[in-house]
Amino acid sequence: MDDAAFKARLQRIAAAVELILDEVLSFEPRPGEPARPRRLIEAMRYATLGGGKRLRPVLVVETARALGRSDRGPLRAGAAVECLHAYSLIHDDLPAMDDDDLRRGRPTAHKAFDEATAILAGDALQTLAFEILADPATDGSAETCAKLCLGLARAAGLAGMVGGQMLDLQAEIAPAPLSLDEISQLQAMKTGALFAFSVDAGALLAGADAQASAALARYGSAIGRSFQIADDLLDAVGDTATLGKRAGKDAARGKATFVSALGIEGARRELALLVEEAKAAVSASGVGKSGEMLNDIAAFVASRIS
Repeated sequence: MDDAAFKARLQRIAAAVELILDEVLSFEPRPGEPARPRRLIEAMRYATLGGGKRLRPVLVVETARALGRSDRGPLRAGAAVECLHAYSLIHDDLPAMDDDDLRRGRPTAHKAFDEATAILAGDALQTLAFEILADPATDGSAETCAKLCLGLARAAGLAGMVGGQMLDLQAEIAPAPLSLDEISQLQAMKTGALFAFSVDAGALLAGADAQASAALARYGSAIGRSFQIADDLLDAVGDTATLGKRAGKDAARGKATFVSALGIEGARRELALLVEEAKAAVSASGVGKSGEMLNDIAAFVASRIS
């Protein structure tokens, strides 16, 4: 697929997910809700709408599409993942965590509102993600919805994103730099788990068989690792204006990154290997030409500049 067609497809999916997010984050209470505090909704919308690459929802949608499902269900699941991701960014940016004041080129949620509102907005987005996945509008099978909720809980919680954040905070005060294996585990939990779930969710919604599911799980793992390496490289060599967030913060805070372990050139070599690993996994999944977009996403993740 040529670059223009690829970017157009990304934009179409992002726009479709944005519409669902706008719908679930409406100011008007939904049936069964007594009220929606306006300031809380404003903060949730601020953190979620109108920005971001939507790569995780794209992975849900394109994995399902490669396996033959292209209805609204994967878009809703992608919106749920984006709610969870937005919550994680709000909380990561808090003074008690990474203490950032810039995200996507504008003030972080706790700067635009206040810390208490930001915390509550993150809490509400996290629970909203599970509400979306549990809703029959996402999938008519209660078993599938339950598996989606279980998968996201594991990816986001103790042994996933939250656990990875704890390891990240501990690494900043560790007496010695983390080994490459330790960094790999940290990042597989903090960043990789949600990418892996996004691919798994698409496969589950499309009813993938065991062979396809296993191969696509390898793809999701490679995508998660390559995204983090690219992120580490951008922080090391990028600039704040391009990134839309503060550059150089990892080294300043002594964070455990792939760049700190491998060096810039070593990280770039690892990134190239991961792109090939991801493409090999798509081939092994048996989706054939339907997996072209998944291959393009692997290349895009590795070459992004923001």
